[in-house]
Amino acid sequence: MFIQTEVTPNPQTVKFIPGQVVLVTGTAEFRDAAEAKNNSPLAERLFRIQGVTGVFLAHDYIAVTKEDDKDWLGLKPLILGALFEHLSMNMPILLNAQQDEAAQPDTPEILQIKEILDQQVRPAVARDGGDIVFHKFEKGIVWLKLKGACSGCPSSTLTLKAGIENMLRHYIPEVLEVRAVND
Repeated sequence: MFIQTEVTPNPQTVKFIPGQVVLVTGTAEFRDAAEAKNNSPLAERLFRIQGVTGVFLAHDYIAVTKEDDKDWLGLKPLILGALFEHLSMNMPILLNAQQDEAAQPDTPEILQIKEILDQQVRPAVARDGGDIVFHKFEKGIVWLKLKGACSGCPSSTLTLKAGIENMLRHYIPEVLEVRAVND
């Protein structure tokens, strides 16, 4: 197994691409070891590496976020070793499916927002090691959750405002603004 690495726009996050499916559907994000416990054996293993602060699992990659004061030069070999061992032994990656979307009835506007996000936005965001998930649409405001490398990325505000907001407003006149959901 050969695991490739790719930098992301977020200097604290690197994509690890194992050349195999990581998650069949959806994504999963863990911001600490407590969240990973009893949910993802792979994320639990990665959090045992000192300096790892976040794990994002997607269809064909794992994005790992590190502490500001840690260096990728020292962390990458440890992460690669953990990933190689876990994946080559076919150990479970995710135990409990996580629900990405909030429960809100799908109005025509919401269906159109989700379609634009799925077809035009999510593929671009995934290339950067993250994901963007619809949370809700209320009073003209689209609430989106940034995940993976996009969460905390220096350019995430620009992506939301200049990119996604302009696109949604162009196609859906009811959209007035786009905001990030803060946990």
